[in-house]
Amino acid sequence: MSTGRLEVDYLSPLPPRRTGIAEYSMDLLPELSSRCDLRVIRLGDDEGTSEVEERWHPAPLTSIGEGGRLPLFQMGNNRNHELVYRTALTHPGVLTLHDLVLHHFHQERLLSTEDFDGYCHRLEMDHGWIGKAVAMPIRWTGYSAAAVFALPVHRELLLAQRGILVHSRWSAGVLAEELPEARVRAVPMGIPLPPPVDPERGRDFRRRHRLPLDVPLLGSFGFQTPIKRTEIAVRALARPELATAHLVVVGEVSPTLGLEGEARSLGVADRLHVLGYVPFEELEAAIAATDLCLNLRYPTAGETSASLLRVFALGCPAIVSDYAQFAELPDAFAIKVPLGVDEVEALAVRGGELLGDPQHLYRLGEAARRHVAVENSPAVAAAAVVAACEEWQQLPSPAGPEELGTAAAAPTSLTVWPMAEMVIQGPESGEPGERREVMVRLVNRGRSRWLAAERGTGGLALSVELLDEQGTDHLADAPWIPLARDVAPGASIEIPLRVRPPVGVSRLTASLEVLGWEGRGHVATETLQFQ
Repeated sequence: MSTGRLEVDYLSPLPPRRTGIAEYSMDLLPELSSRCDLRVIRLGDDEGTSEVEERWHPAPLTSIGEGGRLPLFQMGNNRNHELVYRTALTHPGVLTLHDLVLHHFHQERLLSTEDFDGYCHRLEMDHGWIGKAVAMPIRWTGYSAAAVFALPVHRELLLAQRGILVHSRWSAGVLAEELPEARVRAVPMGIPLPPPVDPERGRDFRRRHRLPLDVPLLGSFGFQTPIKRTEIAVRALARPELATAHLVVVGEVSPTLGLEGEARSLGVADRLHVLGYVPFEELEAAIAATDLCLNLRYPTAGETSASLLRVFALGCPAIVSDYAQFAELPDAFAIKVPLGVDEVEALAVRGGELLGDPQHLYRLGEAARRHVAVENSPAVAAAAVVAACEEWQQLPSPAGPEELGTAAAAPTSLTVWPMAEMVIQGPESGEPGERREVMVRLVNRGRSRWLAAERGTGGLALSVELLDEQGTDHLADAPWIPLARDVAPGASIEIPLRVRPPVGVSRLTASLEVLGWEGRGHVATETLQFQ
């Protein structure tokens, strides 16, 4: 019998699975349960820890959504979430997307079994012909890290949901541009505030790991891959601003990195300490031993770093990349350095200034801890999640069930030839040489989704020409204008133009073109004549 409260079925990896999302769930579940009728769903045959089993008594996966309960999914970018993915496609609900990019997830689940055809099909369904083109070389061991980050492969999953939750305004903005029909909301990531760390734990950590006690210490935490940019930190050690600083790297290191070799070549090997993986209970002591954390990142899968928030919660400030979701962290405790050619110098200069002022570092750490206590408490996070679920629980998925899993649902105007209505509006007469404001209005009259060509995946763009009476094109050097966003069937988009007609009679012609259809193809053309 319904109690009148929101009824939620929660599906996520849980301990003993070793994932950050499992830890996140264990922090969030108690607060959710106090705000809604919460039922935890068992992820397949998973046997939870004694804490999971005794407190949450997980229900079988086959019962999810029964009686009109709202599924609430936690989705990450690895194979721990394969059953979450499959269930979310067949039982739409509210999905928390922890990584905007799910390409790595699809690679793991499909290529691990050499299902090249399935991988190719999935990329083509989400990204049209360019997805298929990216997938094909992998059959012959070709690989592009850039393509993995450029093609998120999340459209089918996200449009199946009643709503999507993310943990940064940047992520919400990206999804709003890519999937304007989806319901997206940014909510805080819940991080419990730990007790203040005893500084003696940090000094003990240094002693046990043979780290000098009397030197400024930079720290990089978590699994070390090229996107963590730890090699930038190693290079910064070689600059005079960090001549006395040491760097400790705590976490498993990808075999593709050569941090110690880089340090030897730069003459800073004695100031680099690569500790590898340490147990979770040791992580707090490692952070306490560190004066300043480094959390550089490029490219990004759109993730919000729970490990970075835990660093802040323990009162340690950090230097981050001035990029994507990290750029919106408060300047009061997150010091930004730019990407690019000045990155090493900027890191060394800012790091040296901060390490040289311990009192300022302490104030930054206190500001970080206060921020997490107020903005990222599990109670605040759970309240935001429940509010979104209450708003979306009775709404349908943006892509009706008849669209999901079909070729017609692919977000590309190359799957089904687009049909368009075009109108050009603007002043036909004016002073010679006067700049005029013109508006091109396009309406999608077909059943295919127009894909914005600026995303590099084929799609549609506008070409324009301005011909005088002699046939000279006064816009010959003008670039094509990609659509600013995707356009769903029945929707419209307006493209403003600023042109300066030549003296005499001239004609402005705008053409909507499909890029990638044997080079390009005309969809619609309209002309406006100037006097």
